[in-house]
Amino acid sequence: MMRSLFSAVSGLKTHQTRMDVIGNNIANVNTEAFKASSVRFSELMYQTMSTASGGDASTGTGGVNAKQVGLGVSTASTMINITGAGSSETTGYPFDLKLSDSQTTNFFIVSDGTNTMFTRAGSFYVDGNGYLCMSSTGYTVQGWQVDKTTGEIHKDTVSPLQVMSPSNTTSAPEATTEAHVHGILDKEDTDVTGKDGYVMTLGFYDDLGYSYTAKFAVSTPKTTQGLGTGNNYFISLTDIIDSKGNSIVTKDENGNAIKDEAGKRKMLDSIWGDDGKQDDTNGPKGYYMKYDSNKGTFVSIGDGSNTTAGTKAVTAKSLKLSALGTQYTTNNADGTTQKSNFKDINVDFSTSTNVGHGGKSTLKVEKGTSVGKETGKKNGAMIGLAVDQSGKIYASYDNGNTELLGQIAVAQFANASGLEKIGDNCYQTTLNSGEFDGVGVAVDADGSKINSGQLEMSNVDLSGQFTDMIITQRGFQANSRVITVSDTLLEELINLKR
Repeated sequence: MMRSLFSAVSGLKTHQTRMDVIGNNIANVNTEAFKASSVRFSELMYQTMSTASGGDASTGTGGVNAKQVGLGVSTASTMINITGAGSSETTGYPFDLKLSDSQTTNFFIVSDGTNTMFTRAGSFYVDGNGYLCMSSTGYTVQGWQVDKTTGEIHKDTVSPLQVMSPSNTTSAPEATTEAHVHGILDKEDTDVTGKDGYVMTLGFYDDLGYSYTAKFAVSTPKTTQGLGTGNNYFISLTDIIDSKGNSIVTKDENGNAIKDEAGKRKMLDSIWGDDGKQDDTNGPKGYYMKYDSNKGTFVSIGDGSNTTAGTKAVTAKSLKLSALGTQYTTNNADGTTQKSNFKDINVDFSTSTNVGHGGKSTLKVEKGTSVGKETGKKNGAMIGLAVDQSGKIYASYDNGNTELLGQIAVAQFANASGLEKIGDNCYQTTLNSGEFDGVGVAVDADGSKINSGQLEMSNVDLSGQFTDMIITQRGFQANSRVITVSDTLLEELINLKR
């Protein structure tokens, strides 16, 4: 009699445990990356009143089964559906990250400064010190750093990812070394045939990122001696100014101050066209050129001292800016000084043409090469951060640079369901999950990826939870009926004395 009471009590307890788990699942139906749990029951134990006996063939007696009475039920385990991915919620925030698994369940690695934990919740933000952190707890996200020597990811022991620091909020400037001339030069353009010529400007940078403008003039030569027949042109450098509009051609090649226009003209000639012949008595030096329709480009046609037309394309004329020396001296925070220097600029004419265009020229000179390679940049300020599908974090700067800052590493376990929930959407390792090696793996190693601007939702299935709740309620109700009936039987037994 008492056995049925205690068996029913154990049934009440286990069904209550199952109801507790269901209640927790439903409570977390909207919790980011929550993984639903389920309860498994097992028989508690059995009381054997008699053991089984074997049959006797000689007497024709059959065997007898053991007589056992069960003593209830217990909670065998709570299973976490950790491999079941939740749906995606699009947020658009770049540091909302969702793990999309291919073959293995992946986890972000986070730390509170002492303990390493693991999470599927990818709602991160950048804290006041520039570290990538969990938005709910402030735990720092762990990953790999960039090797300062190679600029590549160094897959060593994971450490906190500092995506914003004094060293990466700006991107280093770069001196301009390449330029190209493109567009149309029309011989009937009145600017080309006029006194001052057709004006072109080239914006460029020194190695500290200060900006300057070189001014050029394209005109018809005032003399045709030694230039041959055809459409001949002359290109000269007229000035170089800084960002405030002031000429920087103020010193000669020896560093002495230039006192007059003749001295400035001489310096400009040494920077550009020093290997050309002076166009007239007082004119500048420069490059004589002719458009060769057979070659499809401008060609150098001599220096005015001979009558032989050359055949070399004008593709590598140098703007010898190094002759200008230092323009600025910057004092660094560590007490050192840094001088701004120019690099010589190769000017490529190969993408320019000489055809009729209604008397209007479109010729331009721009920094960089004709195939799109950019050279010369100002000091860049960070304007954005992004995470790609492999977990690499990139910074973009307003000078066009993109720099790699680090990579988010992930953890994988032999038995992910063996991890222990510790709250705050985090897990820790157990003896049954396998240990974390401290290094982690790249998320794309098995074809998995990280989706930026998305979060993983809870994988709780409400229809399944409500069904389990009905079954649990009925199980609890049935066990309570066993107690009620057992009590009635005990009452009858007590009443036998009357």
